[in-house]
Amino acid sequence: MGNKLSGKDLIKLGFPKNNSINIALGQINRYRKREKKESILTEAKDVLLHPEKFEGHGTWGKVAEGLIKPVQVRMHQLKTTRVPFTIFGENEIDEQAKFQLYDSLKLPISVAGALMPDAHSGYGLPIGGVLATDNAVIPYGVGVDIGCRMSLSIFDLPASFFKGKEHQLQAILKDNTKFGMNETHATKADNEVFYKSEFQDIPLLKNLLPKAYKQLGSSGGGNHFVEFGIAKIDNPENEWKLGVGEYFAVLSHSGSRGLGANIAKHYTYLATKQCPLPKNVQHLAWLDLNTHDGQEYWLAMNLAGEYAKACHDDIHRRIAKAIGKRVVVTIENHHNFAWKEIVNGQECIVHRKGATPAAEGQLGIIPGSMTAPGYIVKGKGNAESLNSASHGAGRLFSRAKCKATFTQSEIKKVLKANDVTLIGGNIDEAPMAYKDITKVMGNQIDLVEVLGTFTPKIVRMDR
Repeated sequence: MGNKLSGKDLIKLGFPKNNSINIALGQINRYRKREKKESILTEAKDVLLHPEKFEGHGTWGKVAEGLIKPVQVRMHQLKTTRVPFTIFGENEIDEQAKFQLYDSLKLPISVAGALMPDAHSGYGLPIGGVLATDNAVIPYGVGVDIGCRMSLSIFDLPASFFKGKEHQLQAILKDNTKFGMNETHATKADNEVFYKSEFQDIPLLKNLLPKAYKQLGSSGGGNHFVEFGIAKIDNPENEWKLGVGEYFAVLSHSGSRGLGANIAKHYTYLATKQCPLPKNVQHLAWLDLNTHDGQEYWLAMNLAGEYAKACHDDIHRRIAKAIGKRVVVTIENHHNFAWKEIVNGQECIVHRKGATPAAEGQLGIIPGSMTAPGYIVKGKGNAESLNSASHGAGRLFSRAKCKATFTQSEIKKVLKANDVTLIGGNIDEAPMAYKDITKVMGNQIDLVEVLGTFTPKIVRMDR
């Protein structure tokens, strides 16, 4: 008998000859391969005799589920009719994005849907797609960058704070922000998120903890940014301690980094295995929330969301410390996430993939581009949009199209005309790549009330 556990060992213990053996071997080989075979077999015997004790357990939970109530894997077909939906700013949205929404509306789990005015096609749900489902979560309905979000910090400093400090502020951005796959802060910060039980209980997350710790306070590549700009407040909230006027502010856009990407990849794979769908809609595979994997993804997704917030908090803390001033108002929101919300009287899972939550009174920030203003908004709680709004201006040109269409000198001209300094940034994030934000905002006056704007002045992105 070698030291590697085999299916025969488990059958000898009395495990049924079904998928629970494959599941057990997969989990053990992935997460417990350094342990002694004897101790694993003793634990396996206990699982076999008392599976109910191991429900939700990191390594054995799935095996216990296989012994008590195995997940039914069967081919799902799309329904012939679509559930109710509304499209905002229909004339500005490409056909492919609409077709992607239409497919999602025919899933057997779908309850209602909506498309925001900044929408464009993506994987699974289109970007700008909102979908309410019944007790099921679609990993690609949340997106690869789980908890991708905006955070705006407004200082009690006038807009004139910029005068004569441009070089100093550029240096602060360079020194206190890190971007892309390789940059991390030399001095690491701690955060309460790292002590959450999910990091210990879910083997996948335990393996990702060192990476998450290393990447805290950094931003992704692509369209992620940290920028200094001017927040113009037209309609202050009572609790803000700020009057109407123009203030110095910092805005960041980023998500859950490697942690979220790995969670998305792992659970998308499990969803496609458990929920076979016709090939053209395989990206919409879901996890039933009553299953072990569904519950685990829900916990992992929420953890990734908290981690994304922790990253933004760390960025803003570093910058405020470098400036030596206190933040008076923070406005923040996720725009790649799923929430439990009531839709038409029933509890649903509401996926927002590139959409801002806009329940009544909910504050948010909808960015434009590096040369166009972003908008500080308050939700109107519109049921037709499933309490959502756009997450930005939306792309007009794909990344590949940008590279083929624009040049660095054209970008420099546009930046100069708008008095914006750019540190880093690639052609695929050219200001011209985006739709007109004023048009997008005009198409969602029923969804949000505008409280003010944010105009970028010094922008830092990945190189």
